[in-house]
Amino acid sequence: MGLFDYIFKKKNEALLGEYFKMLNTYSPVFTTYDGGVYEMDLTRTAINSFATHCSKLKPEMSGSAHRKLLRALEFKPNYFTDTPKFIARIATILECEHTCFIAPVEDKYGELVGFYPLLPSSCEVVDVKGQLYLRYTFSNGQRGAIEFERVGIMTTHQYRNDLFGESNTTLKPTMQLMQTSNEGIINAVKNSANIRFMAKVANMLKPEDIKKERERFTEDNLSAENTSGMIIYDSKFSDLKQVESKPYTPNALQTQQINENVCTHFGTNMHILQNDFTEEQWNAYYEGKIEPFAIQLSIVLSNMVYTDRELAAGNMITFSANRLQYASNATKLQVSTQLFDRALINRNTVMDIWNMPHVDGGDKYYIRKEYTEVTKLDNGSSDDNTPVDDEPQDEPAEDTTTPTDEGVQE
Repeated sequence: MGLFDYIFKKKNEALLGEYFKMLNTYSPVFTTYDGGVYEMDLTRTAINSFATHCSKLKPEMSGSAHRKLLRALEFKPNYFTDTPKFIARIATILECEHTCFIAPVEDKYGELVGFYPLLPSSCEVVDVKGQLYLRYTFSNGQRGAIEFERVGIMTTHQYRNDLFGESNTTLKPTMQLMQTSNEGIINAVKNSANIRFMAKVANMLKPEDIKKERERFTEDNLSAENTSGMIIYDSKFSDLKQVESKPYTPNALQTQQINENVCTHFGTNMHILQNDFTEEQWNAYYEGKIEPFAIQLSIVLSNMVYTDRELAAGNMITFSANRLQYASNATKLQVSTQLFDRALINRNTVMDIWNMPHVDGGDKYYIRKEYTEVTKLDNGSSDDNTPVDDEPQDEPAEDTTTPTDEGVQE
C-alpha cells in the first residue's frame, strides 16, 4: 500500500474540479517565494532549532475515549514516521509556510488510528456541490482528496485569509541581503586568492598583447618551475607591486542586522540557535514559542478526535514538556525537595527532572508529618494529616492490692 492509498481512501477524484473561493476572492493555493525560506543556512537553522525542541513534546490523553490512539501518539502517529519526526515535521511546515494541514489516518474499518501532516504548497481547497474538500497532489502527480471538515489546520501569522496563515514575503529583503552578503564573501575570497601582483604597462600595447604578456609573466615567474625565488621582468612592465592577500570579513553591523531580523521573524535568538542558552533564556523561549505551538497542536488534534460531548466530558489530547530539563542543578534540587515532601510530585517525577530512569514504587506520594494548622498552635495539637495508630492500646492493669494499715493514723 502506497502513501496515496494509505491517507486517501475511496475518494472520487473525477468530481473534484472547482476551486473553492474565499469571501475575499483569495484562491487558496500555497506557494513559497523564490529561493525558499528553507534554503538559507541561518533561516534553516532557526526552523530546525524550533522543530527539534518541539519534537521533545510528550503527547498525553485525558479521559477514557479513544484510548487506543495513545500508543499511536506516543510512538508512531502514522506508518511512515515516529512521534518526534511527526511533531518536528508539523513544526517545520508551519514555520516555512505558516500553515500545516493534518489529515486523519483510518484503518480498513474506518476507525481513526493516526495522523499525517500535509504540505500546504501541494494542497488546494475545492468545492463540489457545496461540499468542501482538501485536495493534495503528490510528487508523482497523483491526487487525493478528503473532506475539509475532517482536516486539522495549524496556522501562524493569520490575517488576510479566513482560514490560512500568511507567506514569508516580509522576510524577502533580509533573504536577499543574506544572499548578497554571501556572494560578496565568496567573490572577495576568490579575488584575494587569485590576484598576487599588480604591474603597470610601460608601453602602449593592444589588449591581446597585454593578455599574452600576462600569461608569459605568470608562466615564467609564478609557476612551480621557477625554483630560484626571483622575479625578472623586462621594460614592458613598470612599477611592479605585490598584492597582499587579506582575509575578507563581512561588515559586523550588517551581519548583526541580518541575524536580528531572522531571529525576530522566527521568535528566537542566537543563544537558542547555538545551544548555549541559560535557564532564563530557555524559559522565555518556551513561553513565547514552544508553548503556543503545543497548545494549538493539542486543540487541533482534540477537535479532530473527539466529539463535542466527549470534549465536554474532559477528553483531550495535550502535549507537555519537561521545562526543568535545561534548569540549573540548584533549581532542580530546590524544586525536587520542595515539591516532593509536600506530595505534589512523586519519586519518578523527581527522576524525570534529573533525567534518570524510573524506580520501582516511584509512583507513590510522600508528605512530611510535622505540619499543623495555624489555629491549632496554642493547644499543641497537630492537624488531621497526623497519622493515627489504629492498633488498640493495652489498658492499664487493674489494681488488685488490698490497702494496709501503713500510713493510717488512728
